[in-house]
Amino acid sequence: MQRYLVGRLLALIPVLLGILVVVFLLIRLIPGDAVQLFLGTQVEMTPEQMAELRRFFGVDKPLWAQFVDYLSRVLRGDFGVSLRTSRPVLPDILQRLPLSFQLATLALVVAVALAVPLGIASAVTRNSALDLAVRVGGLLGLSMPNFWLGAMLILLFSRYLHVSLGQYTPITVNPVATLQSLYLPALALGAAIAAILMRYVRSSLLEVLGQDYVRTARGKGLREQVVLLHHALPNALIPVITVAGFQMGYLLGGTVVIEGIFALPGMGRLVLQAIFQRDYPVVQGVVLVIAFLFVLTNLVVDLLYAWIDPRIRYQ
Repeated sequence: MQRYLVGRLLALIPVLLGILVVVFLLIRLIPGDAVQLFLGTQVEMTPEQMAELRRFFGVDKPLWAQFVDYLSRVLRGDFGVSLRTSRPVLPDILQRLPLSFQLATLALVVAVALAVPLGIASAVTRNSALDLAVRVGGLLGLSMPNFWLGAMLILLFSRYLHVSLGQYTPITVNPVATLQSLYLPALALGAAIAAILMRYVRSSLLEVLGQDYVRTARGKGLREQVVLLHHALPNALIPVITVAGFQMGYLLGGTVVIEGIFALPGMGRLVLQAIFQRDYPVVQGVVLVIAFLFVLTNLVVDLLYAWIDPRIRYQ
């Protein structure tokens, strides 16, 4: 296991380097440079002043030299300076990251809490009315955009149920207030994820229930509940964990619109404002952080395999 873990950590290096290259080049493909974005269209400057600003931002160098300079700064933890606020990018991202992580985690918890029991119920009552209702509900969950569901939840709770959503409070200050401000956005994000996971739970469990060892367990006289929970379900959850891991990475980068709808000061809202303001250093920094968290999440998912199924060993 240790050799596997070391190998996976070493494999992250070329992946992250490739992400750095792609993000760097995509930002540079956008028309204009940092100087033009910084000045806008209302400021007129002499050629000498423009050259000095280009030297200050480092865009007067060849592209390969800009990348080497950018890579060296990233390795030192310097993600650049915002063009709009003139503040370092990384501290702003780290300040907002906990909220986005809490929201993504809570959304995944909501999704799993809905998907696993519904998927089990749908599988054990195959072709029944309950199975049909669960599958139709899953299709509805997949069809509803999270921003529309978020807006409908705000309308329902604020106008008709007269429930105040409250402003975000850090979890270290008041965990209950944090939960009160995040449960609706988490539900809006987790509904589609729950529909996806529910379908995987159902199909995987149906496949496992048809295996020989499940029939053997039933032939030994074990109760159906024991067969389901102790023999079938642990093996059926392995592909579900893979999908859940990918969805966690998606949630970390998919909170942009939801944070804007619910006015949450998270990383998604930060990058949304940066896109509107064409603040590309902030966009670039957020993309790098999300990519790193996505890769790290996949590593954690792989390590969970051995914990769930003792038959799996990494050599």
